[in-house]
Amino acid sequence: MKHAVVVGGGHNGLVCAFYLAAAGHKVTVLEKRDIIGGAAVTEEFHPGFRNSVASYTVSLLNPKVIADLDLARHGLEIVERRMSNFLPLPDGRALEAGPGRTSQSVAQFSQKDAEALSGFNRMLDAAANVLRDLLLRTPPNVTEGNWISAVPELLKAASLGRQFAGLPLDARRDVFDLFTCSASEILDRWFESDPIKALFGFDGIVGAWVSPHTPGTGYVLLHHCFGEVNGKQGIWGHAIGGMGAITQAMRRACEEKGVVVKTGASVARIDTAGSQVSAVITEDGARYEADIVASNIHPQLLVGDLLQDAPLPADFRRRIGYWQSGSGTFRMNVALDALPRFTARPEAGDHLTAGIIIAPSLDYMDRAYLQSRAHGWSRQPVVEMLIPSTLDSTLAPEGKHVASLFCQHVAPDLPDDFPGGSSWDDHKEAVADLMIDTVDSYAPGFARSVLGRQVLSPLDLERKLSLVGGDIFHGKLSLNQLFSARPVLGHAAYRAPMKGLYMCGSATHPGGGVTGVPGHNAAREILSDIGARRV
Repeated sequence: MKHAVVVGGGHNGLVCAFYLAAAGHKVTVLEKRDIIGGAAVTEEFHPGFRNSVASYTVSLLNPKVIADLDLARHGLEIVERRMSNFLPLPDGRALEAGPGRTSQSVAQFSQKDAEALSGFNRMLDAAANVLRDLLLRTPPNVTEGNWISAVPELLKAASLGRQFAGLPLDARRDVFDLFTCSASEILDRWFESDPIKALFGFDGIVGAWVSPHTPGTGYVLLHHCFGEVNGKQGIWGHAIGGMGAITQAMRRACEEKGVVVKTGASVARIDTAGSQVSAVITEDGARYEADIVASNIHPQLLVGDLLQDAPLPADFRRRIGYWQSGSGTFRMNVALDALPRFTARPEAGDHLTAGIIIAPSLDYMDRAYLQSRAHGWSRQPVVEMLIPSTLDSTLAPEGKHVASLFCQHVAPDLPDDFPGGSSWDDHKEAVADLMIDTVDSYAPGFARSVLGRQVLSPLDLERKLSLVGGDIFHGKLSLNQLFSARPVLGHAAYRAPMKGLYMCGSATHPGGGVTGVPGHNAAREILSDIGARRV
């Protein structure tokens, strides 16, 4: 039996801990906050009103993880949105998206686009299936040493090559384009009307501080398409009780296997003995001896803070130092006295259960990005709003509601000479007013209905949830930070360059989102290294 310590009690850390404990090892999870779950937590933000604090919707959580941890038995219930997405437009029209809705709604803007939709979806589904097949695989790793050590990695690469070669040529071209092109380039090939391009284009920039014209945003779009809810692919849903219901169910699954979960346990450093880890020390001086340490935190916090004096290779330390993070995200939760009444749909309806996207065109998104680079934040921001209380009555008092506002674009950091102050603390309330007013311009009266709000700037997301640069993905999903290069070429197999030290967070393959996959895959590699049965 090995002693393992997981640093960071986010969802991936809990998943990793579960598999290690299920294999018979002693596991301790150390979480600095007083609540487990990382960015997937539910908290009361206004008297009587609860909501998911940061991550806010469900689709990417892997079915194998759900089944292995038996999350339903541990209390997790996920319900589907009654409409997938709702895109109100300034002229009073709207695009509705979801099973049985999208094509007819698109036809009001372009019959040609409505007819192209099925082909586009087939292309996207084929590419998403390739990505699904890669999720639970450890990427081929660049190794040093003799040819014997390289053989397993060569076999992995050959297997992936055969899989890719097995696709029809047109599908291979599509996959390649989605990994390298901009979202706008992909969408312009298929569609002519702004609303349908905006609907899909939003998935290309969500959580990323980029324009939809930026090369590589085609992959970000694809990254948000591999999910499913209750066995239905491409569907988005809501966890009853908020995103914290996921991590609380994971905690119960872990503790059933004997995992010790400690909150309020901020880690100060990881001790080493020679070339391997030996213990984890918390801020209050507690020492946890460890044969295995699995880090679920941002790699720059791991290397720069917890391993300052560790004998890590200089090039590894240097490359982690310029790992790119920063998602341009401004996150809000609001307590509402009444449901919003959109000019495009003044009546109540299924659209209020949808992801409500305020970004009518790709050019609108591009301007928002450029304004944020030039002026700190966009004057006409991109806002996605969800009202989870339309599906979950546990979140608000009867007759009241809560809304999640996922807002872009804002600069992760403001320059030292920024007018009015260089800290987000100096500007966040004014920007929060702007976000509320933006929604109000599409749903008059919304601002008056706000009873209270929680405002999280990029700086708040970093301070509260350790998301460096406010980056919800623990690092950009750019081509140089994916697959075998996530987080560093040569260490994509969840192993850090020190014996016993592993990485299990979103800075490893396949990246961000509430998936549980990095935790699952890291546990498999750990168990393989210590000779245990495989996951």
